[in-house]
Amino acid sequence: MFLSLFFADAALALLATAAALVAGGRASGSGGRPGRWLYLTAVLVAARLVIALVVLGRGLVLADSRLFVQVPLATLPVAWAVWRPGRTAARVMAAGVTLSAWWLYVPFGPRDTGYVLVGSAAALALIGGLSTGLDAWRRSGTRAARVPWLSAVFLLVPAVALVLGGQAGAAPPGGHQHAVAGGGGVGVDQLTGPRDREPEVRVTLTAAHGTVRLASGRTVAALTFNGVAPGPEIRVTQGQLVEVTLVNTDVEEGVTVHWHGVDVPNAEDGVPGVTQDAVQPGQRHVYRFVPDRAGTFWYHTHREALDTVRRGLFGALIVTEPDTARFDGIERTVFTHEWPVEGGSAVPALDRADRPARYAAGAGRKVRLRLVNSSTDPRRIHVGGARYTVTALDGNTVRGADPVDPGTDLLLAAGGRYDIAFTMPDTPVTLSYAGNGGTAALALSPDGTAPPADLDDGTLFDPLSYGTGTEAAPVAYDRTYDLRLDDGFGFGQNGFGFVSSLINGRLYPAVPTLEVTEGDRVKVRIAHRGFNDHPLHLHGHRIQVLSRNGTPTTGSPWWTDTLNVAPGDVFEIAFTADNPGIWMDHCHNFEHAADGMIMHLAYTGVSSPYEADHMPE
Repeated sequence: MFLSLFFADAALALLATAAALVAGGRASGSGGRPGRWLYLTAVLVAARLVIALVVLGRGLVLADSRLFVQVPLATLPVAWAVWRPGRTAARVMAAGVTLSAWWLYVPFGPRDTGYVLVGSAAALALIGGLSTGLDAWRRSGTRAARVPWLSAVFLLVPAVALVLGGQAGAAPPGGHQHAVAGGGGVGVDQLTGPRDREPEVRVTLTAAHGTVRLASGRTVAALTFNGVAPGPEIRVTQGQLVEVTLVNTDVEEGVTVHWHGVDVPNAEDGVPGVTQDAVQPGQRHVYRFVPDRAGTFWYHTHREALDTVRRGLFGALIVTEPDTARFDGIERTVFTHEWPVEGGSAVPALDRADRPARYAAGAGRKVRLRLVNSSTDPRRIHVGGARYTVTALDGNTVRGADPVDPGTDLLLAAGGRYDIAFTMPDTPVTLSYAGNGGTAALALSPDGTAPPADLDDGTLFDPLSYGTGTEAAPVAYDRTYDLRLDDGFGFGQNGFGFVSSLINGRLYPAVPTLEVTEGDRVKVRIAHRGFNDHPLHLHGHRIQVLSRNGTPTTGSPWWTDTLNVAPGDVFEIAFTADNPGIWMDHCHNFEHAADGMIMHLAYTGVSSPYEADHMPE
């Protein structure tokens, strides 16, 4: 619903601007009357007001810029022009409606509202005064006064936006603390994993160019770890010291390894320009960390990730609980991925299976599927043929989980994970990749010969009320932040452009850093007012969802590290600042991150000696 409203508002803003400019132009002509275009403009602006009021029903944070800035900039001049039609009123109306649309397409942060209102009001006043003066000069017969009034609009509107945008873009390059926040302190490179004992697990990951063949026979000019993509599964036990040596054979972009969802020490996080330098061809780098909880995690490069992860530099990291009985059943880790095949568009697949795959699973056997979304967009997964239990979300165990009905779908955020479990019936069970024009599916049956079933969209699984909740004690928060996600034009590292990646009206590197002190309890409100889903991923911490769209979490505590925020969503989340460092906090749609949807969580007293030579993704 809200996506449709946002699209409708954007379209109405454009139509209202066009109608207002025509009305203003007609008023400036020999007839001096705007005609029916004035009333068409009024209707379009009134429709925008209705949409703003509907959006207000989800919360003021979604509607405030429309109600307090955009709509007043249009409605007040339109009301004046309808009440007292005339040249000046029509021209001011055209300017006001244009400014209203401008500030829809060039969003601004909460702290910018005063600048925007003052600048816009000054522009309207100047245009009104200029218009009155021009008319007076024209009546006096001064030919020099015949300056097209629209030129003032087209000069003043961009000028105001450029001044304000230039102030917004005045943050220092890098977007995070290279100097020590608060003075003194420690460097990121000192926040390492254990170096004083032998590791229990040693792994080498060698990055190199290679070719990957999908199940259909299509090939991918891939980047591989140890010659395969996805890379080798790393399986360790909770509490073990893990040592991973990354070797770059010939990947010109450089390589790092980020341990997605694992709260590693900051120096082991694998973000080039923030926690380390990228590993160049012929170089190596050693990571050491101790996973502190069991679950399904994954690893991937964080260098030029939009291209290099898509081409194969990723793999599974499975952390098992210590001293527990071995799982006596069938277990599979399944990536949902879109491969850039040679000579074609991206192909959806489950791991490398871009066509239906069949597997044998004896009736009565326990089955555990670990689902990981390594693509850039949320993926809807159909599960049919058996009741199943969601046992974990992003590596966090779900308390009191009960089986859901067959046909319940799962929405995996980009970077997100679900663990599901069921007892194999004597009939087939199907896991299929919904939509995207692909045929990827996995069919389990007792003899391994049954084809996957055709599954339609079912009820979407909702973590908000799933499982058994516990009444939480009130929490006093040390820091609170407000994040508003928008689409529009913005100033980023690559200049001025239209993107789906604005945070509080800013793009990297101008997005403010979230500063915390170790031990702080932090609460963040996230409101999404744009057109595309944003899977927000905070490195080094897990977050707890407190509420969505005003409804508190009532099921098992919803812990996550990659939260999918859809258009119109308002989330309240919280976390404890218990892992010192400078951490990436970004959209895990790597295209959005590349556009500038990146911010940092910086602890006071921590600095980074590294410098980003490009947009860190």
